[in-house]
Amino acid sequence: MIRILHTADWHLGQSFFGYDRTDEHLHFLDWLCDTIRQHDVDVLIIAGDVFDVSNPSAASQRMFYRFVSRVTTENPALQLVVVAGNHDSAARLEAPLPLLQEMRTEIKGVVPKREGKPLYDDLIVELKNARGEVEALCLAVPFLRQGDYVVPEGAENTYAAGVRMFYQELVQCAALRQTENQALVAVGHLQAVGSEIAEKDYSERTIIGGLECVSPDVFDERIAYTALGHIHKAQRVSGKEHVRYAGSPLPMSFAERNYHHGAVLVTLADGKLQAIEKLSYHPLVSLLSVPSGEAVSPGEVLELLSSLPPREEELPAPYLEIKVLLAEPEPMFRNEVEELVKDKQVRLARIVSSYRKESVSASEEKVVEEGLEAMDPLQILKATFEKTYQTDMPKEMVELFQEACRLTDLNDNE
Repeated sequence: MIRILHTADWHLGQSFFGYDRTDEHLHFLDWLCDTIRQHDVDVLIIAGDVFDVSNPSAASQRMFYRFVSRVTTENPALQLVVVAGNHDSAARLEAPLPLLQEMRTEIKGVVPKREGKPLYDDLIVELKNARGEVEALCLAVPFLRQGDYVVPEGAENTYAAGVRMFYQELVQCAALRQTENQALVAVGHLQAVGSEIAEKDYSERTIIGGLECVSPDVFDERIAYTALGHIHKAQRVSGKEHVRYAGSPLPMSFAERNYHHGAVLVTLADGKLQAIEKLSYHPLVSLLSVPSGEAVSPGEVLELLSSLPPREEELPAPYLEIKVLLAEPEPMFRNEVEELVKDKQVRLARIVSSYRKESVSASEEKVVEEGLEAMDPLQILKATFEKTYQTDMPKEMVELFQEACRLTDLNDNE
């Protein structure tokens, strides 16, 4: 039997509207160490986005490496399998690998190649149980970029088709090494078709139009469990119990305010999946929206803020989001808010202002009410096109814009 703890999307080093989150991440890592010990975990999988940016600060890197040192020292048989996410620098994450391997830690950031073809065998990691026996083979796949995969001829969606072929070839390679009582465990950092993300949430950097969505059918019946990262909401995918996102340990935006955080404990035995258990984690700092529903007038906002509890220095104060509905700009409103909350048990993160106008089109009204920052670029472009030309944006232009966004995102991550 082998116990695997699946987690992802730590985003170490993230600042939340200017606030440092070091204490929050340390609180999570302490919980993770305690959880690993309490549940006799054999393998910890981190499915990408260890860091929030590709060039993390020295403090963020120290936090990660100290965690690796601590958790492997406290648990002498524990293995770590880490893959790079789209926020990580693949080469930077792999750089200290010779030292980390001494601590039973494998990191897969770059897809190894020979003569332009992926070396699939190098992405297979043996997972051992408490007795040191190989109980499973892990297909440790980092976030795939252009050039990492072979594009099938005639494919309409080259990314989805290329990723599908990549996993199929990898499974075939693993099957040649697999014995009867060994399970296959896949790891990936991608967006699967059917996965849920928060409306108006772009912290996960999904591609407009779903051009980078991959069908969960890629992970066929030969794979006992698939540990995914990238989507911050913990969930099973398309009703498949064995294909899951662990979710992020901390909310990355106010759209994720009501997410349930934690990790997934997976038990395998005799080459088969035995049990899946969601372990809940409660972040150190909560998120608070005032009002909790739709935006209200400035007077109503100030009244709600006045009823907040007074500051208690010994307790972590929640991050505060304010949603206000304005008829016209009110430059003094922020000053009033700051004065009112300075002695309250909150940390002001942002004020979202919405405006309502009459006699506008449905698309323009959506822009006005939600505010540009709450909409994706395609929605903004469609609304502007409709207002300018009094007609819907042509399908060809939509597809061209989606392709441009996809290429821009890929270039940003290289």
